[in-house]
Amino acid sequence: MNKIFTGVCLIACSFIAQSQQVYSLENIIGLAQQQSPQAKQAETRKENRFWQYRLFKADLNPSLVISGEVPGYTRSFGPVEQNDGSFQVQSIQRSNASVGLGLRQPIAFTGGLISVNSSLNRVENFRLDTRDFNSTVVNIQLNQPIFAFNQFKWDKKTEPIRYEESKRSYVEEMEFVSRTAVQRFFDYLDAQVNFQIAEFNLANNDTIYNIEKGRYNIGTASEDKLLQVELQLLRSQQDLAQAELDLQTSRLGLRTFIGLNEGENFNLLLPESILEFPVSEQIALQYAKENRADFIAFERRRIEADAQVAEARGQRFQMNLNASFGLNGAGNTYQESFQDTQDQQIANIGLSIPIVNWGRNEARMKTALANKQLTDYVIAQEEQNFEQEIITQVRQLDVLRQQIEISKKSDEVAQKRYEVAQNRYLIGKIDITNLNIALTEKDTAKRSYISALRSYWIAYYDLRRLTLYDFANQELLYTIED
Repeated sequence: MNKIFTGVCLIACSFIAQSQQVYSLENIIGLAQQQSPQAKQAETRKENRFWQYRLFKADLNPSLVISGEVPGYTRSFGPVEQNDGSFQVQSIQRSNASVGLGLRQPIAFTGGLISVNSSLNRVENFRLDTRDFNSTVVNIQLNQPIFAFNQFKWDKKTEPIRYEESKRSYVEEMEFVSRTAVQRFFDYLDAQVNFQIAEFNLANNDTIYNIEKGRYNIGTASEDKLLQVELQLLRSQQDLAQAELDLQTSRLGLRTFIGLNEGENFNLLLPESILEFPVSEQIALQYAKENRADFIAFERRRIEADAQVAEARGQRFQMNLNASFGLNGAGNTYQESFQDTQDQQIANIGLSIPIVNWGRNEARMKTALANKQLTDYVIAQEEQNFEQEIITQVRQLDVLRQQIEISKKSDEVAQKRYEVAQNRYLIGKIDITNLNIALTEKDTAKRSYISALRSYWIAYYDLRRLTLYDFANQELLYTIED
């Protein structure tokens, strides 16, 4: 009978183990990077920035545009110029149609625009029963601002840097997803350990209560001690109820973050294996400066500050050169409009120079210069903070390794001390107060060990995020594409 019972228990335990999925820290991080909302948001931002950069590149390339106007009909009264130059109000009834083809090319070096155009216009006068065609065989136009702010020039400096920032920021965001996964992992692991502690304490206090109750019945224990143990038992029941609620809450938070099914049960493995790798402050700083988006952003922000100064300088006065040369013609038929074409030449320079503006230009210029100086100061401070953050993280990682060794040893000692105290209590060598002290120290040591592991793994993934380098495997997390 006992063999049958044992066999049933083993089968049941095997079934439970198969239905209970066990995840390591690496499993949780992998799931978070694949399907967490944070990871998907990072992917979307990366794609968005890619298309923004593609748009910038496309704006620098030539564009071929076809334009036109389908035949439109007009019927009204209006002034019509006569042969002697006078005007008479007459009935107007006509139709207009046009088609054009243009090739446009921005000039990034100068900020101008050059275009080559060709067009054909048709006007039909129903009142006079005439048709006229006007053609432009070719027309070359140049629009060139002089001494003006050249947005193309500065965008060619900043946009490639901004795009490079976005690619590095994506890797940093994914490392932050890993960090968040570590936090969620240990939130659930804390709740899991607390639940196990609460279950153990409840069972243990129930046993102690029964022992004290038996001693009280035979007169070897006082009622005060029995009530103390009973109160401890009630607190254990309350702690277990709270621990179960915390476990369910943290499980839901982790499941939602990594996208697990609602009905899937799982447990977590304690990541006790600590990565051993040397990290020097100088090497960490070197990788951070070479790889981090923030560091190349410093250069972009300096360029943008210079661009603001250039823009303020370019707004002092405005001058535009407009020039065009082409061949056009006219006729009563399509063929005639392309015969005997004549030169069409236009050239003008427009000026806008303020005479009295009450110091606006000077104020605008001084503001831009002050903003540039402020940017330089802010970046200098951020560079110091940047270096300090790296140095602090490296030093913290070394300290946390030592704390894990100490807390793990403390956990082992506290566990052994409790076992000794429990045995001494059972034979009446110590009272319940000393046993409770040993129990509290055991639980505190276990929680301190879990907390030390949490701090270590968060610090490790923070170092990866801050340097974009995996020191454990000695490989870059991001490489610049050619």
